[in-house]
Amino acid sequence: MTATPSPSPAPSAWVRRWAHVLRPGGTVLDVACGSGRHVRWLVAQGFQVTALDRDEAAVNALRDVAEGVVADIETGAWPLPGRQFDALLVTNYLWRPLLPALRAAVAPGGVVIYETFALGQQAIGKPSRPDFLLHSGELLQAFASWRVVAFEDGYGCDTAADAPRYVQRIVAVHQPLVGPEWPRYGL
Repeated sequence: MTATPSPSPAPSAWVRRWAHVLRPGGTVLDVACGSGRHVRWLVAQGFQVTALDRDEAAVNALRDVAEGVVADIETGAWPLPGRQFDALLVTNYLWRPLLPALRAAVAPGGVVIYETFALGQQAIGKPSRPDFLLHSGELLQAFASWRVVAFEDGYGCDTAADAPRYVQRIVAVHQPLVGPEWPRYGL
């Protein structure tokens, strides 16, 4: 008897909510993509996705739908120097020394969708190391020169199936856009 593979977890409600601001058919870099729940969903929405993770097996499992890059971005060099994408997606991952490389990977006019754990999470579960928990307003500071479209910092859950958690989320555009540029982002 062979085991039936379990379905991937659903994409984050935050990602689904804000995907409409991404350039239709654009390029997306999913950093620390893990099992690829967002990679597969974004590809199904018509985006060209690059999946980045240190887990070679996870990345290889996504090569049928996306470009895969295997790299340990915490101990090694940034594997995509000079490359820029229309969008950057990061969920449930934080490595502060990487923030400048992440910002540089977003093309002018591009969008970042970032969602990860915040201080307070250590009181209820993992992650609990301060290195992996955002301070109050930290994502706002990290993208201070960008046009912030949405920001949340708090406690709760996205769906009835989710465990409550402390999170911080941001959607920001790489440059302050005005006038006719905004409609292309669906705002």
